[in-house]
Amino acid sequence: MKETSYGVLIVSASENFNHSFGQLLSRSKHQPVRIAKDVGMAKRILAEKRFDLVVINSPLPDETGIRFAIDACSWDSVAVLFLVRQEIYEATRDELTRHGVYTLAKPTSRQILTQALSWLECARERLRKLGKKTLSMEEKMQEIRLVNRAKWLLISELKLSEENAHKYIEKQAMDQCVPKKEIAETIIRTYG
Repeated sequence: MKETSYGVLIVSASENFNHSFGQLLSRSKHQPVRIAKDVGMAKRILAEKRFDLVVINSPLPDETGIRFAIDACSWDSVAVLFLVRQEIYEATRDELTRHGVYTLAKPTSRQILTQALSWLECARERLRKLGKKTLSMEEKMQEIRLVNRAKWLLISELKLSEENAHKYIEKQAMDQCVPKKEIAETIIRTYG
């Protein structure tokens, strides 16, 4: 069974944190790993490549990172962890939880960071599965639209009833051992 690999972006100005968190990452499981010292740099990196996991160690030199965490969480299938000082943890957590951002209070332990990393990986896998389901549903909806368009062309051009147009598409698909989508595309090319 192939091990899943996660691209990780660490957004932190703290060399100590970057080193410590980097030691939690497995070379085989976490590739690529990039470090951004501020939000501006993180945005430039994300413009080039998407990552599976984003870890933000707040505050950052150019801003707190809250807006960036919310934005990063809105991209497809990205799991985000935001570390914030204990004094402002509750208020920050309340704001970020609504957007799907995991929040941890600092200082924290290696064990808690390891657990948080595991949670991020779990969240990423769930997002990946949801993305596949969404894509599958979108493909199915596209097929339904194509078949309906073909059906209406058969109704208008060949004067078939809706029921007979539907049966015609299904029978052609069965007889030719192809999906209804292919039959619909052929009908659209012919009569469209």
